[in-house]
Amino acid sequence: MSRPAIVLNPSLPTRRRQTSALATGAPLSVGDDYAQLEAISIGRSPVHLVDERATRLVIARALHERDAPPLAVCSINLDHVHHFAHAHDDFGGTGSVRWLNLIDGAPIATQARRMTGVSYPRLAGSDIIGGILTDLSTAGLAVAVVGGSAEVTASLRQRLASDYPGVRFAGHWTPERSTLSSQAECVALCDELRATQADVILVCLGKPRQERWIAEYGPQTGAAALLAFGAVVDFLAGRVSRAPRWVSRVGVEWMWRLMLEPRRLAKRYLVDGPPAYLAVRRSRLSPDSRSRAT
Repeated sequence: MSRPAIVLNPSLPTRRRQTSALATGAPLSVGDDYAQLEAISIGRSPVHLVDERATRLVIARALHERDAPPLAVCSINLDHVHHFAHAHDDFGGTGSVRWLNLIDGAPIATQARRMTGVSYPRLAGSDIIGGILTDLSTAGLAVAVVGGSAEVTASLRQRLASDYPGVRFAGHWTPERSTLSSQAECVALCDELRATQADVILVCLGKPRQERWIAEYGPQTGAAALLAFGAVVDFLAGRVSRAPRWVSRVGVEWMWRLMLEPRRLAKRYLVDGPPAYLAVRRSRLSPDSRSRAT
């Protein structure tokens, strides 16, 4: 079945260059070819050097490459480094899914600038989901959501209908942890998702569960792209408010979120965060740490 073309807004921001010897030869723009994306290793996690426009282009292209492995998009932040720095998960592009790993959070963005001499934008899921949904709305494609609570389903449906009227809301699934631990139940969930013919699935199960679920079950859902965007379901539904722009600009959005949800986030930011930050700062650019996506 042919799919409508996705047209992006040409005014989307592109990354800014700094004067640096390391920046010499760095591309001014990035196309939609996943295989040509450049990545570096931060905290033992591959991080793609892309801006929002490139991210949306790569997602748009994946929606037309139905014979290729699905594209999985995840945010690389201190929480990601905490969970995966010493694990054996594969966030490359040669497995059952292709991973697009985005800079999320001030420490990752700062380290990328230190290592490359180029300022790359922070691409938190909550920041770029609006543009992605706009692209999907223009093309009339379908979105399913896995994660969050059933209490936000109505608000989520209403938000998508009002702000992104071209998007077909394929449904909202809120599996319990016991379901996610059962292979049989996960396969049944994938069968339900495949039946909806969702083009994109927002997987909002929290780290590391969402990434590992996508790696194991993503291809069985039939979706062309799966976005591991954590709390985005709550942002879209209006359950959690986003930080003011000035808070994000100065790199202390974590303080804002901690203030809103202290019981849930205190351990992540105050206990797990500092060792992950040290792992990020220890990252160094070497001949082997800068590579293409595949």
